[in-house]
Amino acid sequence: MPDVTQRILALLATLQTGRPFTADELVARLGVSARTLRRDIDRLREYGYPVHTRPGPGGHYRLTAGTAMPPLALDDEEAIATLLGLATLGAVGSAAEGSLDEAATRAYGKVDQYLPKRLRHRAARLRASLETGTAAAPSVSADLLDTLAGAIQRRHPVTFGYAGKDGPATSRRVEPYRHVQHNLRWYLLAWDTGKGDWRVFRLDRITGLDVSTGTFPPRPLPADTALDYLRQGLGKNRERVVLTVQAPLPAVADAFKYQDAELTVMSAERTRVVLWLDTWQWLLFNLAILDTAFTIHEPAAFRAASAAFGARLMEGAASGG
Repeated sequence: MPDVTQRILALLATLQTGRPFTADELVARLGVSARTLRRDIDRLREYGYPVHTRPGPGGHYRLTAGTAMPPLALDDEEAIATLLGLATLGAVGSAAEGSLDEAATRAYGKVDQYLPKRLRHRAARLRASLETGTAAAPSVSADLLDTLAGAIQRRHPVTFGYAGKDGPATSRRVEPYRHVQHNLRWYLLAWDTGKGDWRVFRLDRITGLDVSTGTFPPRPLPADTALDYLRQGLGKNRERVVLTVQAPLPAVADAFKYQDAELTVMSAERTRVVLWLDTWQWLLFNLAILDTAFTIHEPAAFRAASAAFGARLMEGAASGG
C-alpha cells in the first residue's frame, strides 16, 4: 500500500474494531513491513490516537479510549472538501436556531480544532479567503432529520402534522423510507397508511413529529430511487423536452443551472439535454444565454412554438429597419 494516507486509514480502521492485534497480524493484514508498521503506529499517536503497545510474549497493539476526541483522519483534499461542504450547506437556508444550515455554520467555525496540526493552517487560510453567497430556502431542523433517519433505519412508523401547499394542516401516519435533498428542498418519501399509497412530504412543512415503537414490514420502492419518484411527481404536469446543443457540457450546465436537467456529452462540442418544463418559453430563455446552435427533438409542440416565435423575431427585426 504505497499511499501513506490510505495505509494509515486502513490501520486505523483495523484498530477501531477494539480488539488487540499482534504485530504479525497487522503486517499480514496491511501488507507492510514491521518497520513501516511501527512508523505508522507512531503517526497515529502524533495525530492524537491513543495506541497502547504491550511488548514481549503475547504482545499486541490496541486502540484505547481517549479522554478527548482525536483529530479527524483526513488528507489535505478531504479536509478542504469538508470545510467547503460545511460552508455551502451553511449558506442555504434561513439560519434559524437549531436548523441544519445553522449547525453547519457552527461546525464550519470549529472543525479545524479536530484536524491534524499540519492541516490547521490550511483550514485557517481557506476560511480567511472564502466568502459564500446565500441562497434563500426553507430551513430544516437537524434534529428532525436525525429523528427521521432513526425511524427509517429501524422501520418505525411516524405521525406528524403536515401543512400542504393549499388547505389546512392534516395529521399523517406514515412508514418512512428515504430522505431526498433536491433543488434546495428536503423531502421524505413514505408510505401513507391513511391514503394507502406512496407520498412525498416537504420536511419544512412537518410539525409535531412522533415516532412509534412498533415496526412495519419493508415495501419495494415505487421507482428505481426515491429521487426518481420525486422527480416524477414534480414533473407530472410538465413535458419532457429533448434537445441537442452545439456547446460543451460545462457551458450547457451553466445555462441550465436552475433547471433539473440531465446532460450527456455527445462530443467535445455537443451536449444532449433532457429536462421537464411547463412551457416552451423557459427553454428559449436558457438557450438565449448560450447563443449557439441547437436542435429540439421533442416534443413537437415545443418545436412548433419555437419556430413561430423565431418567425416573429425575424419579422420584428426586419420591420424595425
